[in-house]
Amino acid sequence: MNRIDERFKKLKEENKKALIPYICCGDPSVEDSEKLVYALEEAGADIIELGIPYSDPLADGPVIQAAGLRAFAGGFRLEDTFKIVKNVRKNSQIPLVIMVYYSSIIGFGKEKFVELCVDADIDGLIVPDLPYEEYDELKPLLDETNVYMIPLVALTSEERIPMLVKESKGFVYCVSSLGVTGVRKEFDTRIDSFVAKVKEATDTPACIGFGISTKADVERFDKIADGCIVGSAIVRKIFDSKMNIDEIKAFVSSLK
Repeated sequence: MNRIDERFKKLKEENKKALIPYICCGDPSVEDSEKLVYALEEAGADIIELGIPYSDPLADGPVIQAAGLRAFAGGFRLEDTFKIVKNVRKNSQIPLVIMVYYSSIIGFGKEKFVELCVDADIDGLIVPDLPYEEYDELKPLLDETNVYMIPLVALTSEERIPMLVKESKGFVYCVSSLGVTGVRKEFDTRIDSFVAKVKEATDTPACIGFGISTKADVERFDKIADGCIVGSAIVRKIFDSKMNIDEIKAFVSSLK
């Protein structure tokens, strides 16, 4: 059991659902990323997803891609992620999940990357470009630690759901629609039955992400899932507000 399990256990006891905001590490700066974690926690975040910028982000829409470019322009390096988390851990025990492309892990070195995740006290990893068939490239290393591999399950993989979630830990990341991240006006009509199948296949909490941007979206999906992940809308608010902490906190609080 790690912090993610403890948080979902507490939420279940309180009959509440998880709000999981996403931020891009290094946008607008490494120092600001640490401040944002504290602000999001104060605003009611239950778990925070920290995205590691990547040069060819296949799963990211334009808002998060732009944030990554800003981070790189500011001198962001992958190692800065661990610096952010280590600093946060001096003051906070909020569950922290890293979203990182497998190509970045390979370039860094798998063993070294996992070692640094453990050292920084990270709770989970989401690896969007690592297919299930290649989990053995990374999962055995994580299984020796208390860092969870968070599976991404897409609408296109309904018949594979039992296989994809059978060894899931932390939570299952249910992708709300096809394509990349970003704000959406409409969601795939299959999402309700899709999430129901995930919940039938595992006791691990199921959370929905991709396109969720409003309180109405959160309320809609909290009826069928155990939590919501909000990314692009928060990244955009950080940029549009010019890192105005009060505005960012107000927006995140409004989603609860």
